[in-house]
Amino acid sequence: MKQITTYKEPKWVKLRDSVLRRDKYIDQYLARYGIFKPAELVHHIFPVIDFPEYQYCEWNLISITKKTHNMFHDKETDMLSKKGIELLERTARRNKIPIPYEYINQRKKKVHAMFMNGKGV
Repeated sequence: MKQITTYKEPKWVKLRDSVLRRDKYIDQYLARYGIFKPAELVHHIFPVIDFPEYQYCEWNLISITKKTHNMFHDKETDMLSKKGIELLERTARRNKIPIPYEYINQRKKKVHAMFMNGKGV
Protein backbone atom coordinates (compact mmCIF):
# COMPACT_ATOMS: atom_id res chain seq x y z
CA MET A 1 0.00 0.00 0.00
CA LYS A 2 1.40 3.38 -0.99
CA GLN A 3 1.50 5.97 1.75
CA ILE A 4 1.23 9.50 0.41
CA THR A 5 2.21 12.57 2.38
CA THR A 6 -0.52 14.91 3.44
CA TYR A 7 1.15 18.24 3.89
CA LYS A 8 -0.69 19.08 7.13
CA GLU A 9 0.15 15.94 9.07
CA PRO A 10 2.47 16.56 12.05
CA LYS A 11 5.13 14.12 10.80
CA TRP A 12 5.49 16.05 7.53
CA VAL A 13 5.36 19.50 9.16
CA LYS A 14 8.15 18.51 11.58
CA LEU A 15 10.31 17.06 8.79
CA ARG A 16 9.70 20.05 6.50
CA ASP A 17 10.71 22.46 9.26
CA SER A 18 13.82 20.37 9.97
CA VAL A 19 14.84 20.45 6.29
CA LEU A 20 14.29 24.21 6.07
CA ARG A 21 16.52 24.69 9.14
CA ARG A 22 19.14 22.29 7.71
CA ASP A 23 19.18 24.33 4.50
CA LYS A 24 19.22 27.65 6.43
CA TYR A 25 15.95 28.67 4.70
CA ILE A 26 17.87 29.18 1.43
CA ASP A 27 16.98 27.75 -2.00
CA GLN A 28 19.64 25.04 -2.27
CA TYR A 29 19.39 24.64 -6.04
CA LEU A 30 20.12 28.33 -6.64
CA ALA A 31 22.77 28.41 -3.89
CA ARG A 32 24.70 25.85 -5.90
CA TYR A 33 25.15 28.63 -8.48
CA GLY A 34 25.95 31.38 -5.96
CA ILE A 35 22.40 32.81 -5.96
CA PHE A 36 20.85 33.15 -2.51
CA LYS A 37 17.05 33.38 -2.32
CA PRO A 38 14.79 32.54 0.62
CA ALA A 39 13.26 29.07 0.35
CA GLU A 40 9.47 28.92 0.19
CA LEU A 41 8.89 25.18 0.25
CA VAL A 42 10.47 21.75 0.54
CA HIS A 43 10.56 19.63 -2.61
CA HIS A 44 10.56 15.82 -2.92
CA ILE A 45 13.34 15.09 -5.44
CA PHE A 46 12.00 11.58 -6.06
CA PRO A 47 8.26 12.31 -6.54
CA VAL A 48 6.11 10.86 -3.74
CA ILE A 49 3.50 9.53 -6.15
CA ASP A 50 6.12 7.36 -7.86
CA PHE A 51 8.52 6.72 -4.95
CA PRO A 52 6.47 6.70 -1.72
CA GLU A 53 9.24 4.77 0.04
CA TYR A 54 11.39 7.94 -0.03
CA GLN A 55 8.77 10.46 1.07
CA TYR A 56 10.17 10.92 4.60
CA CYS A 57 13.87 10.58 3.73
CA GLU A 58 15.78 13.80 4.41
CA TRP A 59 18.19 13.11 1.53
CA ASN A 60 15.15 13.24 -0.81
CA LEU A 61 14.15 16.73 0.31
CA ILE A 62 15.48 20.13 -0.74
CA SER A 63 14.47 23.66 0.26
CA ILE A 64 13.64 25.79 -2.80
CA THR A 65 11.59 28.75 -4.05
CA LYS A 66 8.31 28.35 -5.92
CA LYS A 67 10.05 29.55 -9.08
CA THR A 68 12.72 26.85 -8.74
CA HIS A 69 9.99 24.28 -8.05
CA ASN A 70 8.34 25.23 -11.33
CA MET A 71 11.64 24.50 -13.12
CA PHE A 72 11.51 20.91 -11.81
CA HIS A 73 7.97 20.12 -13.03
CA ASP A 74 6.07 20.59 -16.26
CA LYS A 75 3.06 22.76 -15.37
CA GLU A 76 0.59 20.85 -17.56
CA THR A 77 1.56 17.27 -16.73
CA ASP A 78 3.30 17.69 -13.34
CA MET A 79 5.95 15.30 -14.67
CA LEU A 80 9.56 15.99 -13.81
CA SER A 81 11.26 18.33 -16.25
CA LYS A 82 14.77 17.79 -17.59
CA LYS A 83 16.15 19.77 -14.63
CA GLY A 84 14.05 17.68 -12.24
CA ILE A 85 15.42 14.47 -13.75
CA GLU A 86 18.99 15.81 -13.52
CA LEU A 87 18.48 16.60 -9.83
CA LEU A 88 17.01 13.13 -9.26
CA GLU A 89 20.02 11.48 -10.93
CA ARG A 90 22.55 13.59 -8.95
CA THR A 91 20.74 12.83 -5.71
CA ALA A 92 20.62 9.11 -6.48
CA ARG A 93 24.35 9.01 -7.22
CA ARG A 94 25.25 11.03 -4.12
CA ASN A 95 23.16 8.73 -1.88
CA LYS A 96 24.09 5.48 -3.65
CA ILE A 97 20.45 4.90 -4.62
CA PRO A 98 19.91 2.99 -7.89
CA ILE A 99 19.02 5.46 -10.64
CA PRO A 100 15.49 4.57 -11.80
CA TYR A 101 16.27 4.40 -15.52
CA GLU A 102 12.94 2.73 -16.31
CA TYR A 103 11.11 5.67 -14.72
CA ILE A 104 13.31 8.19 -16.56
CA ASN A 105 12.86 6.44 -19.92
CA GLN A 106 9.06 6.27 -19.46
CA ARG A 107 9.06 10.01 -18.74
CA LYS A 108 11.12 10.72 -21.86
CA LYS A 109 8.72 8.63 -24.00
CA LYS A 110 5.73 10.58 -22.63
CA VAL A 111 7.44 13.89 -23.35
CA HIS A 112 8.32 12.76 -26.88
CA ALA A 113 4.72 11.62 -27.52
CA MET A 114 3.35 14.94 -26.25
CA PHE A 115 5.80 16.85 -28.44
CA MET A 116 4.82 14.81 -31.50
CA ASN A 117 1.13 15.51 -30.74
CA GLY A 118 1.82 19.25 -30.64
CA LYS A 119 1.35 19.63 -26.88
CA GLY A 120 5.00 20.36 -26.08
CA VAL A 121 6.47 20.32 -22.60
